[in-house]
Amino acid sequence: MKRTKDRQRNHCRSFFPFTLFSPTEGEGTSAGHFFADAKRILLVLLGGVAAMAVPAEAQPYVGFVYPAGAQRGTTAQIRLGGQRLEGVSGAIVSGSGVEARVVEYRWMLTNQEVQLMREQRRLLQRGRRGEGGEAKTDPVTQRILAGIEDRLEGRVFRPANRSIANLVLVEVAVAPDAEVGPREIRLVTPRGVTNPMAFHVGQYPEVARKPMKTAPFPVLGNEEAAERKRPPEEAEARVDVPCVVNGQVAAGEVNRYRFQATKGQRLVVSVQARALVPYIADAVPGWFQPVIVLHNAQGREVAYADVFRFQPDPVLHYEVPDDGEYVLTISDALFRGREDFVYRVSIAEQPFITHLFPLGGAVGDEVSVELSGWHLEGARPAMPPSDAAPGVYFVTASRDGLVSNRVPFALDTLPECFEVEPNDDASRAQAVELPVIVNGRIDRPGDWDVFRFEGRAGQVVVAEVIARRLDSPLDSVLKLTDADGNLLAANDDYEDPAAGLNTHHADSYFMVALPHDGTYYVHLTDATFKGGEEYGYRLRLSAPRPDFELRAVPSSIAIRQGRAAAVSVYVIRRDGFDGPVRLGLRDPPEGFSSSPATLGGDQEMARLTVRAQGADVNGTIALCIEGRATIGDEEVVREAVPADDQMQAFLWRHLVPVGELMVRVFDPSYQPEPSRAAPPVPEEVLAAARKAAKDAGQPMFTRQEVTRRLRQLDALY
Repeated sequence: MKRTKDRQRNHCRSFFPFTLFSPTEGEGTSAGHFFADAKRILLVLLGGVAAMAVPAEAQPYVGFVYPAGAQRGTTAQIRLGGQRLEGVSGAIVSGSGVEARVVEYRWMLTNQEVQLMREQRRLLQRGRRGEGGEAKTDPVTQRILAGIEDRLEGRVFRPANRSIANLVLVEVAVAPDAEVGPREIRLVTPRGVTNPMAFHVGQYPEVARKPMKTAPFPVLGNEEAAERKRPPEEAEARVDVPCVVNGQVAAGEVNRYRFQATKGQRLVVSVQARALVPYIADAVPGWFQPVIVLHNAQGREVAYADVFRFQPDPVLHYEVPDDGEYVLTISDALFRGREDFVYRVSIAEQPFITHLFPLGGAVGDEVSVELSGWHLEGARPAMPPSDAAPGVYFVTASRDGLVSNRVPFALDTLPECFEVEPNDDASRAQAVELPVIVNGRIDRPGDWDVFRFEGRAGQVVVAEVIARRLDSPLDSVLKLTDADGNLLAANDDYEDPAAGLNTHHADSYFMVALPHDGTYYVHLTDATFKGGEEYGYRLRLSAPRPDFELRAVPSSIAIRQGRAAAVSVYVIRRDGFDGPVRLGLRDPPEGFSSSPATLGGDQEMARLTVRAQGADVNGTIALCIEGRATIGDEEVVREAVPADDQMQAFLWRHLVPVGELMVRVFDPSYQPEPSRAAPPVPEEVLAAARKAAKDAGQPMFTRQEVTRRLRQLDALY
């Protein structure tokens, strides 16, 4: 009996593709019609299939963007790789001046879908020939054939990383006056908004290599089979300086860029790689580690960089000695590679800040900073506004219409002073009065900076170094001694969960109760006994200032209409604060509410439930979570910074801040309106389908098969 049913079903399947999908002779637009015809006939054979609700899934995810930027005043097509991106309807870019439009969604094809597309290709190719064998030039057919060829040619049976194998093509238009610098881009799907990824607005012409295919899974002992087979003509690209080159590094690959340079040019070559995809959790050492090498026309290496201080993204400065051609190469330090090993490299005589001093200032004061770096002659720094609140801001410098890289700058409310040399030991210690923030430098290898203050018995003093968190290479060591030289407290590295992407918590901190009245000494140096003008720091000496920060994870949530979703809110306690924090939404939009939640004094995390009762469906909105606590006699309110929980190489986890907490309310039964109406199916075709079903004595397909085929046709065409 089963064998008979299988024969009947196989007979109907053979009828299905070869009759229903053949373009009608002489009908110029038939190639665009027969896909709709097939859907209509499937419905006839089954007697109609109701629209099926797709169950809610996990959050959509994006793992890379390529190219990860575009020049001002241009339009570019980029691709985002991820998972759970079905039904993607839009893209959001933070800030102003950038518009994004979804062009196409390409998911990882199943074997059945590949077979279906091959059938269509064969039938369309047959339909392109007239009676005399001449080729037809129907533009619709040509477009569909080209799309089929592209999808089949780009398919990888077993990708190295399935979580980034689905692609969304997005067209990005950047306004001529868009602000230069990093943005965040997200995709909008029926089930929510993706995590944000970096997208940069550039100021130089952009060069992008051809996007690489999904990387195949490397098999142990046969890894070379997974290496990218780049055509010889794509091995090296010729570019004109200044420019930004974009690429993806495949396993074992070295990308080469040849350009002309003249004697006396001072080129700055700056790489963005880890800054684009901060962590690649299944690739030791945890991120794409780019290496750049500059060669002259004779092929001799003239410059090399694999890091910039403690940052894994390298930067090099090179003064061109002779006119001629030069070749820049970029590869991974371990010659690994995959489609998410994305980079941007700027090659230009561009302003670049290596460091500044001081690293911060007092709120409301006009601070004069000393900029160091390349091409900064006559550059004007863009400082935080005069009414800026305490916190960390980013400073840039402009020169001849070009904008430099960004460097952090801190503002605080405490009194400030500068370190004064010589202060290398207790006998020459610099006297300070608490509370104070000292702006100083470990200005030579082996240097110690020592500060003296008067204290009382039982007085609690906090000493904190802020340096690495402000991009200083200083790896501080901090200790406290009394007038007799007795060691009372010491610290090397102090972990700050709010530090985001920092993988080495190199700043120091301690809080200590003084044992008696008298003179005390704070000693500060570099743990590796290095030093220089770039080894700046801010040293806070004060009584405890209890406070807290909040992080809301994840940075985007999806809520089913009329239901609720939970956000994890983490508290980062400062200077011994152990009070409760009350959580809630700040000025929630209409239709949104939250249940009361409190972070107890011994809690690190609490879950805040957000409800969407009566909120607009299929809309995207930004929410703000705040926490309230009583510290002393004052109620303190802090906004929760949206963040994503990211992994660094298998184990260490980081709460990485992002711009906004995005929320999408969805209706699982929602079906978008079709982009075009289906043409009518000829009655004779429907009659043939009914007769075939009647002759078979049973439905040609099960309900599940028809539903799956309908979805495939909708998605493929």
